[in-house]
Amino acid sequence: MPSFSAGWENFFVAEVGAAAALTGLLFVAVSINLTRILAIPHLPSRAAETLLVLVGVLVVATCGLVPEQGRAVFGCEVGATGVVVWVATVRTQVRASRDPEARQWLLNRVLWTQAACLPFVISGALLVSGHPSGLYWLVPGVLVSFAAGALNAWVLLVEILR
Repeated sequence: MPSFSAGWENFFVAEVGAAAALTGLLFVAVSINLTRILAIPHLPSRAAETLLVLVGVLVVATCGLVPEQGRAVFGCEVGATGVVVWVATVRTQVRASRDPEARQWLLNRVLWTQAACLPFVISGALLVSGHPSGLYWLVPGVLVSFAAGALNAWVLLVEILR
């Protein structure tokens, strides 16, 4: 483990496990209600956004566990993951904005995904520029990603049945 992240090993291990568990919950939610999810045009993209946000955490935490990795390399991995997830979620949200039924929840979706992705972008930029404080930006990114993932899994599992 590189010295710049000494003490963060347990955080990364915990987040890999939590991200994998929440991703599994999402797959259960989707598989249970697949017919209903596919019947509502904006819900498959919401499921995809949720998967992207959770897999983003999984990728970041996994990269944090790579031994002998430098701060700049890790920063590039974190920043790139944040940007890829951000671009992909914005694309799904732009498509969803065309659906009148989805518009009522779109602002909520946008706010959650922005708040989940942008801390990773900030973290990556800070780490690449040599600021160890970039590691602390991972915490809000992970927490908001988990909150967004849990909220969307709840919608796909329970709220869809209302």
